[in-house]
Amino acid sequence: MQRILNNPDNIVDEMLEGFMRAHSDIVETTENPRAIKSKVSTQGRVAVVTGGGSGHKPAFIGFCGEGMCDGVAVGEICSSPTAKAFLDTFTAVDGGKGVACLYGNYSGDNMNVKMAVKMAKKAGLTVKTVCCNDDVASAPLSEREKRRGIAGEFIMYKCGGAMASTGADLDEVIRVAQKAVDCSRSAGVGLTPCTLPAVGHPNFQIKEGTMEVGVGPHGEPGMEVCPLEDAAGIAKRLTDIVLPDYPVQSGDEVCVLINGMGATPLNELYVLYNEVAKILDKKEIHIYKSYVGNFLTSMDMMGASLTITKLDEELKKMLDMPAYTMGFCQK
Repeated sequence: MQRILNNPDNIVDEMLEGFMRAHSDIVETTENPRAIKSKVSTQGRVAVVTGGGSGHKPAFIGFCGEGMCDGVAVGEICSSPTAKAFLDTFTAVDGGKGVACLYGNYSGDNMNVKMAVKMAKKAGLTVKTVCCNDDVASAPLSEREKRRGIAGEFIMYKCGGAMASTGADLDEVIRVAQKAVDCSRSAGVGLTPCTLPAVGHPNFQIKEGTMEVGVGPHGEPGMEVCPLEDAAGIAKRLTDIVLPDYPVQSGDEVCVLINGMGATPLNELYVLYNEVAKILDKKEIHIYKSYVGNFLTSMDMMGASLTITKLDEELKKMLDMPAYTMGFCQK
């Protein structure tokens, strides 16, 4: 394993120290070093919080800042933040109008968020939640509540954070964040496995010349392993999974997000985006907004995911609003 690190067991703490130094204009620490907050004031408005395991940069601390998340609870590599980290983040950012906790559908996050919400209630804080479950490949539509949250979480943060910045009340922020989740569908392909720094070797295998369709961000099994296809084939495979699930039809306006898993070069992501756009053009599905890059990664995994969000006028407005974070900036 060839990596830039000191002690693998300290990588999260050292990463956080470097991140806070590099982005001190956007974020600041709290009394709990695993509870990070934006420098944008939340006084008199709803605060938006997220959290998750490390190793998925820019998620999650990379989306802390103006117009998106106000606070982030930080976990170990591929492990949920503790309930205390979530609670301390709620407390640090509460501006008196309640907290919207937006997070991904993983067992550890579900457990710790629920514990933190109960503790917050006892402390007099009002916290409501939205759990993102956009990954079509991880469970059938009839069991949608079991689906993982993947890159669609970015759309949830963008829309929920934008709504909070308008001064809307907590129920409205939750409603819009939930709408963003409900209108988003994702699926991805893994081309190589990822390596946990403390382990020093890949935690699963993808054989040369194959790809795993629907692989999870921690190496969770996907739908199938099949021969590696070209970009056009991958685009067709992913759109065939994603489009029918909502469904998205001719005449609809959508947001398209091509997300890199961490090690895939940007030029390859743009090739994939181009193939997806060609498919949507033929189906007369109109792309209103596009995002291409790394949004929710899996350390050194090669591969990409596709997220398609069916838009209405409200979601278009939320996506168009300004944001300023390490992982995403828009005027």
